[in-house]
Amino acid sequence: MQKDPHSIRRRSLLGAAAATGALWCAQGARAMTESEIFPIVETSNGRLRGLMSGGIAVFKGVHYGADTAGTNRFMPPAPVARWAGVRDATAYGNYAPQLPADRRRAYADLIMYDLQPGGMGEDCLVMNIWTPSASPSSSAKRPVMVHLHGGGYYAGSGNSPQFDGEMLARFGDAVVVTLNHRLGSFGFLDLSELGGSDAARSGTVGMLDIVAALGWIQQNIAAFGGDPQRVLVFGQSGGGLKTSVLMAMPSARGLFHRAGVMSGSALRVTTQDASRQAASEFVAALGLGKDPLRQLQALPMQTLLAVQVTMENSDRAKGEAPRAFSPVLDGSAIARHPFDPDAPALSAEVPMIVSTVLDERAYRMVNFDLDEAGLLKFAQTRVGADGRQLVAMYRDEDPAASPYVLQARIDTDMTFRRTAQVQAARKAAAGAAPAYSYLWKIPSPAYGGRYGAPHGTDIGPSLHDIRHGLNGPSAESVRLADQLAGAWVAFAASGDPNNARTPRWAPYTPGPRSTLVFEGDSSRTRTQDDPRKSFREYWAAH
Repeated sequence: MQKDPHSIRRRSLLGAAAATGALWCAQGARAMTESEIFPIVETSNGRLRGLMSGGIAVFKGVHYGADTAGTNRFMPPAPVARWAGVRDATAYGNYAPQLPADRRRAYADLIMYDLQPGGMGEDCLVMNIWTPSASPSSSAKRPVMVHLHGGGYYAGSGNSPQFDGEMLARFGDAVVVTLNHRLGSFGFLDLSELGGSDAARSGTVGMLDIVAALGWIQQNIAAFGGDPQRVLVFGQSGGGLKTSVLMAMPSARGLFHRAGVMSGSALRVTTQDASRQAASEFVAALGLGKDPLRQLQALPMQTLLAVQVTMENSDRAKGEAPRAFSPVLDGSAIARHPFDPDAPALSAEVPMIVSTVLDERAYRMVNFDLDEAGLLKFAQTRVGADGRQLVAMYRDEDPAASPYVLQARIDTDMTFRRTAQVQAARKAAAGAAPAYSYLWKIPSPAYGGRYGAPHGTDIGPSLHDIRHGLNGPSAESVRLADQLAGAWVAFAASGDPNNARTPRWAPYTPGPRSTLVFEGDSSRTRTQDDPRKSFREYWAAH
């Protein structure tokens, strides 16, 4: 009989540790058992073996769907086949095919999207789970915090060190989940016109993967000590976009109970006219003929990714984020735009947090030496003759800001923030469940603060993890993380973000537009009605 190499290695490690006394607890002379180091849970697919880390049970690379290669490519996710015995869940699984971040930009290094353990491949329908106790006991049912990774619809993974869930699980006494799903052309190539009825949902399968993951959580999270009736889905940037889309997906209804959108409000998705045009260009670039579905399923992953990257780079050359492959309004999986013309009725009972940071767009800008003349020219490209007046508005608000930061703030107000304000207002107007809003104005210390408060600078604090480049370990960073992560934990637990660490936080309503503002340091965190009102009104009118 063939021996399990994982089992052999585990016994070897345990034997070596026992010989050196490493199995003895620091608090007393009690040897830890194998089950205390390698907790085992029973799921609907079979048993999983995790690994304890600092009092948190960690299960990595847990499959919630089958391999998406071959004939499963462009198809809705298929379930995982049940396995016999115990499967190790101590290492990250694959992340979706994608191009690594361009590390010639310092910002790319700060967010670490290139550091993705696990390897790239199409067998990528996996999740990672951190829990204070792997127990189905009713007394151990904790709120479940499902964090969707950023990177638009084309990059990133739940494996990134930036999204490690151990600190949040420990801080919040919660079950934290990250997951991987199909991206780019593998997740959103709309072959509904070229591939026949078999490919009818190909432009939405990346989102259907997330729905499948949420379904798996509903069925299995109690075994990890989680409460399937208190599931928060939240994420930043692309994670916020995906959360927005989930709110309008009939198949996701009832699978989550609170939603959080950080710097990624999506009002609309891609129309089929645009998605089918992108698919035609993709197929033409490969030189394929009519009915190309089976040919596409047979090609190497690398061949498809090369064409995808070429099309993405074409978008980047126009100064846009890659848009060729994103969720499609297919009339079935996504039957309506997420928040246009209003908030979706099917998720009316789901409370939301919608947020932005002050200088989002700094992440796409590298002209750090921009001067006042350059700032005026930039403003004029955005609003024409109003440019001088616009610069004066921003300069009056923040006399000490660099021209570089003010250009980022202008672009942020006319894009990220305007969309977030519309989303929050439409959710609030629906009236069935509250919307909450926060504004993060704390600048990143990276590179002497040159970025201001850029896109992503609130990710670490939201996960109670401030080790990384955009934040940095300090006592003040920990206090801010206590506040923001405390709000997210409270929201996951009850649908209300109010907690002992932050001031009273009222829901966002069309009149007062109450917002929690993080500014200066943790002692200055406060609620404010309609912060930066004049800028909101200016951009609403333009």
